[in-house]
Amino acid sequence: MIHTIYPPASTIGRIHSIETCGTVDGPGLRYVIFMQGCALRCLYCHNPDSRETHAGREVTVEELITDIVRYRSYMQASGGGVTVSGGEPLLQPQFVAELLHRCQAIGLHTALDTSGYCDLEHAKSVLEVTDLVLLDIKSFDPEIYLKLTSVHLEPTLKLAQYLDSIHKPVWIRFVLVPGVTDAPHNIQGLADFIATLTNIDRVEILPFHKMGEYKWQQLGYDYQLTNTPTPTPEQIQLAIQQFQTRGIPAIAA
Repeated sequence: MIHTIYPPASTIGRIHSIETCGTVDGPGLRYVIFMQGCALRCLYCHNPDSRETHAGREVTVEELITDIVRYRSYMQASGGGVTVSGGEPLLQPQFVAELLHRCQAIGLHTALDTSGYCDLEHAKSVLEVTDLVLLDIKSFDPEIYLKLTSVHLEPTLKLAQYLDSIHKPVWIRFVLVPGVTDAPHNIQGLADFIATLTNIDRVEILPFHKMGEYKWQQLGYDYQLTNTPTPTPEQIQLAIQQFQTRGIPAIAA
């Protein structure tokens, strides 16, 4: 069973951090809220300090909306909006649903960045007030996925299929990790799966990096990818081509 965090009241959530002028988590300039808590243990996580559900700080929806409106003109002028990321935002569905509802009410585009590892029934209230889903599919090979994240792939694929059934626009995100996720059968399997969906606007290939390694060291965690190189431009282009040959728009992000 997937654990869901329920706040003491629907207007209270626990967050890790905020970025007020994000440019990589959806279209335009975005106010990005990184939620606290995540069930995954991704080997390349650059925010391992967002794992624990009781860390971070508590905020109310009202506090965030008060701050968000200060940036509304910039977001609207650029075609941007508000993105809720993580950690895993779908661990706090009541809070996130209310926050995104309030954002839509003041005319802001809403995006949800999720691993898809969630209780689908609890996620539906959030998806109703989400304009765009950034869905992280970290591997298509179930064994690689489990090794990489310590959880199972099935809930993510189930969410992807549900999003297709409700015609929700989706950007798929795939982190290219040499020696881990770059196996041709893994990328081809993901491309074949995505090709069955009708709601995918694009696939973003995110090159692996080690910018969060120092956080692992500070927290005393075992960082297993110290000797893993970043992908070469040729490796990135090869991955892009595997998606494009299936008619799927793909870019390096």
